[in-house]
Amino acid sequence: MSTALVTGASGGIGSAVARTLAGEGHRVIIGYHSGRDTAERLAEELGGKAVSFDLSRPESLSASLEECGEVGILVNNGGSEHIGLFQDMTAPQLAALMNTDLLGAMELTRLLLPQMISRHSGVIVNIASVWGEVGASCEVAYSAAKAGIIGFTKALAKEVAPSGIRVNCVSPGFIDTRMNSQLNADEREALIGDIPLSRAGTPQEVADAVSFLCSEKSAYICGQTLRVDGAWI
Repeated sequence: MSTALVTGASGGIGSAVARTLAGEGHRVIIGYHSGRDTAERLAEELGGKAVSFDLSRPESLSASLEECGEVGILVNNGGSEHIGLFQDMTAPQLAALMNTDLLGAMELTRLLLPQMISRHSGVIVNIASVWGEVGASCEVAYSAAKAGIIGFTKALAKEVAPSGIRVNCVSPGFIDTRMNSQLNADEREALIGDIPLSRAGTPQEVADAVSFLCSEKSAYICGQTLRVDGAWI
């Protein structure tokens, strides 16, 4: 089994991904930005290592990677959101979100690719969002960044597949995480009412999709976006 680096691993989806991959025998690196204590506890639980990654500053990522060694699986899960009218975003807010949700993941991938190419093996799974596929009012920058992640996945998959590297994407819908905890009961009920499976998804269900795309069961799947949304979109 290989070493798996999961960014945003102190959050709900990231920690579920880390636990799942560790349970399958991978050594897991818990990438985090905030939530250091949570990340270190998780790393101790899983026998892995916690490493700080500030995706909002792509120029800082090479130093963080030096702590990781050889990485066979990269899960680009780290991200942030901004809810509000696009016209009310400041330029610094827009730059920080695009760095964190798109450019940081791209730069981290770029830095890791040479070692994967030299081994002629590697798996990259990017976490997008259904809003990257269809867009969301009041989450314009987030939607644009996640659309970029999907386009990045498709293009990079074609470029590196000849080097034995598979790149895919998981696109979650409404998942029961801390990021969605700002919804009140009425908003949550209305949203779930639009989902044919009539419930929110769980972080574990996203982690299971990531696990599948990291496994040999998906050996001929490359450049795809796997939606996990209960038939919502």
